[in-house]
Amino acid sequence: MSKRELIEPNPGDKRYVRRDEKGRFTESDDVGRSLTQDRKRHAEHDAGPGQGDRGDRQTQH
Repeated sequence: MSKRELIEPNPGDKRYVRRDEKGRFTESDDVGRSLTQDRKRHAEHDAGPGQGDRGDRQTQH
């Protein structure tokens, strides 16, 4: 599983993307929507580094 990477194809349009082994995009999510949905849902498993959309993360105080 590849890590999410943050890109900004156009000014003001930040996206999280995943790439396949050939470097092609396999998944793309808008940053604002992605972060909003992450806060609304509770996952069963912890997410590893770069996998924040695939599980819960520890909140930093």
